[in-house]
Amino acid sequence: MSFSVFWACGFVSGLTTTTVVWSAVATSSVTNRARLAGGSNAVESHLRRSHAVAMDLVVSLPAFLVAVVLISASPGPAMALILRRAAVRGFSGAVPTVLGLEVGLYLWALFAAAGLAALVAASEIAYLVLRVVGAGFLLYLGIKAWRSAWRSRTSAASPADDTPVDPNTGWVKAFGEGALVMLANPKAAAFMIAFYPQFVPAGWPLFTTTALLAVLQVAIEIVLYLTLAAVVGRASGWFRRSTVRRRLDAINGTVLVALGVRMATEGR
Repeated sequence: MSFSVFWACGFVSGLTTTTVVWSAVATSSVTNRARLAGGSNAVESHLRRSHAVAMDLVVSLPAFLVAVVLISASPGPAMALILRRAAVRGFSGAVPTVLGLEVGLYLWALFAAAGLAALVAASEIAYLVLRVVGAGFLLYLGIKAWRSAWRSRTSAASPADDTPVDPNTGWVKAFGEGALVMLANPKAAAFMIAFYPQFVPAGWPLFTTTALLAVLQVAIEIVLYLTLAAVVGRASGWFRRSTVRRRLDAINGTVLVALGVRMATEGR
């Protein structure tokens, strides 16, 4: 009798334990399914947000491309420098100038993304120093072109820029001129601050996105400027004629001096 009671108690206890264990397992399974469902929803939500942000960037790209083309085609120091180099030295002579300009542009884009361009634009001293250096360099290039035109007028000899130069030295000099013209332009700092944030989607890292957009702008401008240099360079033999070269130098010098004076006197 006592054995039967003992057996019955053991059976009921085991059944209870089994029930508790299965209940715990079932509860854990439901909890895990809920967690998996919540994690899946979170992943789907993240993917939807990423897709929406990517679409924002794709939608804004056409406007960015149009703006870059219009900016590249606008007259300014870069255009004047490229035209003169291509006319005097041909296509190969304009290549380092174009690359120097674009390296300067890309650095300004990175400075803008890092906040340095904003500091330059906000600092009266830094802005003034850049403006003076940029204006001074443009005046130097303009006066140099004027001197070349004057020498070719008063002398039967070839202009100084037609004298043979070491290829490496000439390449470095042309590259440096292009980079300095771009980097010493305070308007480039102000432009980068205002331009790029318009095309950076909300939630995207500012520095990385700006760097990628700047690569796209640099690629577009290199294609456009080298195409222009190739077209002008094909007529470089005609541009190097004494009379044509003298007028080209005079016009180019006037444009560069005017740009230098405007940079020196123009406010923000």
